[in-house]
Amino acid sequence: MALLEVKNIYKSFGGVKAIQDFSLAADAGQIHGIIGPNGAGKTTIFNVISGVYPADQGSVTLNGQDITKIEQYKITRLGMGRTFQNIRLFKGLTVEENVMCAFDPQSRYSILGGLVPTPRRRAEEKRGRELCRKYLEIVGMADFLNERPENLSYGMQRRIEIARALMCEPKVLLLDEPLGALDLQLRRAMQIELKHLQKKLGITFIYITHDQEEAINMSDRIAVMRDGCIEQIGTPDEIYNHPKTSYVATFVGNANILHGVAESIQGENAIVKIGNDRVIVKLETSQQDTGDTRAKQYLAAGEKVTLAVRSENILLQEAAVIGNTGTDNGDTVDIRVAGGISDIHDANSISGLQATVTEKNFAGGQLRVTLK
Repeated sequence: MALLEVKNIYKSFGGVKAIQDFSLAADAGQIHGIIGPNGAGKTTIFNVISGVYPADQGSVTLNGQDITKIEQYKITRLGMGRTFQNIRLFKGLTVEENVMCAFDPQSRYSILGGLVPTPRRRAEEKRGRELCRKYLEIVGMADFLNERPENLSYGMQRRIEIARALMCEPKVLLLDEPLGALDLQLRRAMQIELKHLQKKLGITFIYITHDQEEAINMSDRIAVMRDGCIEQIGTPDEIYNHPKTSYVATFVGNANILHGVAESIQGENAIVKIGNDRVIVKLETSQQDTGDTRAKQYLAAGEKVTLAVRSENILLQEAAVIGNTGTDNGDTVDIRVAGGISDIHDANSISGLQATVTEKNFAGGQLRVTLK
């Protein structure tokens, strides 16, 4: 059973559908990324999971217990921590006081206990301060106990917020764009720190980010959202190399989308016509639970086909003699694709793809070519 299981969640605001049929399962010790454009519903699903908003439909289960309709503070006590997209630290308090705000003592307050601290109360306060120092040490902020957050850098404030979220000793930690406003160098350093933190504590991270590269580097599994729905969920390799929709292909990394028609199926390959050109495409197959052990192909002759070609897999070959500058504007080139589209010049006179160079420039020691 998954540690966190979200099933068929729907949420609307004034008739606007913010979340539609959202389902996700995260195992213990996983980093589960959620990516999508602004307005996709990423923060809304966090608010539903953590009890800020009630779901219109669906359920949320944490460690086998249904938490869909219970209060937010009870969800926290059951083992769910959270950080927010915008840092929420108290300016008038020190770093230690900010982190201690999240400590949840087990004994109830009373008038007498407030006036005369009991041994149990003192023991709990001691435990709280020990936890505070432990988590500040883990995030590298133990030397700033008495500083005020407003005097510290953005990255330091993020670390403080993570330490505060850890004070409930969560099984699951929701991180809403924790690296969103950091510069590239600090962002990459913090990615490594967060992965080390997650492995050290052994807790599950659910991680929202706009940065596709960050999600691929950080996550064990990724959910790609669009308009409140999940377009695809899978491992980073599945999302990047086997996208199920053209939206996923173009949103995660750079992909060239080509539309064509399957002319024929030849074993594990399809001959696909794209404009006046033809290419050989290796088919993806699936094993069906039908007793028939043969792989069943998704595609049939005559069906429309959408191909996604990653720019790093494109190889150009001169189709005509050109100057020693390489590919000049207006030149025609043959396109070869490493991976799923095989050798496009063979005995069956498959013509392959050709394109015209419309623009070229040198950047970072590389020649970048725009084709039409």
